[in-house]
Amino acid sequence: MVSQVRVAGVGMTPFGKSPERSAREMFGDAADEAIEDAAVTPDQVEEVFYGNFMGEFAEQQGHQGPLAAEAAGVNAPATRIESACASSGAAVRMGVDRIRAGMADVVLVGGAERMTNLSTAEGTAGLAAAADALWEINQGVTFPGAYSLMANRYFEKYGGDREDLAHVAVKNHDHAVNNELAQFQMEITVEKVLDAVQVCSPFGLFDCSPMSDGGSAAVLVSEEFAQDHGLAAPVAITGTGQGSDSLALHDRESITGTPAADRAAESAYEDAGIGPDDVDVAEVHDCFTVAEVLAIESLGFYEKGEGIKAARSGETTIDGDLPVNLSGGLKAKGHPVGATGGAQISEMTKLLRGDHVNSDAVSDATVGLTHNAGGTVASCVVNVLEVVE
Repeated sequence: MVSQVRVAGVGMTPFGKSPERSAREMFGDAADEAIEDAAVTPDQVEEVFYGNFMGEFAEQQGHQGPLAAEAAGVNAPATRIESACASSGAAVRMGVDRIRAGMADVVLVGGAERMTNLSTAEGTAGLAAAADALWEINQGVTFPGAYSLMANRYFEKYGGDREDLAHVAVKNHDHAVNNELAQFQMEITVEKVLDAVQVCSPFGLFDCSPMSDGGSAAVLVSEEFAQDHGLAAPVAITGTGQGSDSLALHDRESITGTPAADRAAESAYEDAGIGPDDVDVAEVHDCFTVAEVLAIESLGFYEKGEGIKAARSGETTIDGDLPVNLSGGLKAKGHPVGATGGAQISEMTKLLRGDHVNSDAVSDATVGLTHNAGGTVASCVVNVLEVVE
């Protein structure tokens, strides 16, 4: 019998600027919090899966799995997972699979990233390594440029404009105002978004997620372990899926959709035995405002070409039919890339447990979904979380 995987505990550092802190320190803090929240001890952890993307660029540090375990006070096999910005989402999936296979009962998952010790140019170059080095990086493509190509092609094919994207940024900043872990706890207006310094048309400054430092962690346990040890773990990961696509945009049939996310979502829904209509709340990968639009379409919440109006119409706001990114998303919560997928699990678990600052907005929610993407969505991991007791 396949064991149900419970989220026994979660932890997360504040996201923002901490250039003096190493990634291992930040993961250690998040892991300590998750272990305490789970009411387990470090010696009960049987494996560690740790997401990190930029360690070699930012800290000249590879071989980070053992460092992560040591920082968490854990003596167990430890593996670093790298899938660009989807690194810790993939780490979560690895932990889920390990428990389901009966190979472990307690797994520590998460990730961390140190980015703000780098200059903007250095950080941009490090992030660009998630693109195709031969055909994109060598031609000067960076991710603001790549996502701007996707946005402009979307506008051409389906309609929509900069103001529609501005509403995505405004919404996510609104959601982050009271989130003490978010990098930007401030409201913005559509006018402020539209008047901001242009980064790469159609994006201004507020259409882009920031460079951030931070760590995230979760303790996953088997249902049997939770029962045997009397753990309060009412949230389970009931579905997980992963998809991949061509790394370079020019190799794709279309750049107005994200097939890797389509496939990841389809697998996760099938695994959980649910569909898009069953999801009450979602955390999606809004590295740029258009990325949220593409995500909610790939997840089946909207038909292709219809997601562009969702934020503007209020459907994905805190009091909308399907709240998206109640944490503030990458846009306002911050995006320390190796920690982002784990942070989504942390935020969603708290939302469903009722101990998140925005839980009152989804007090009846029983099904949540996280969507964590890498590069221009050449990688994507989708996880379904449900309240099970």
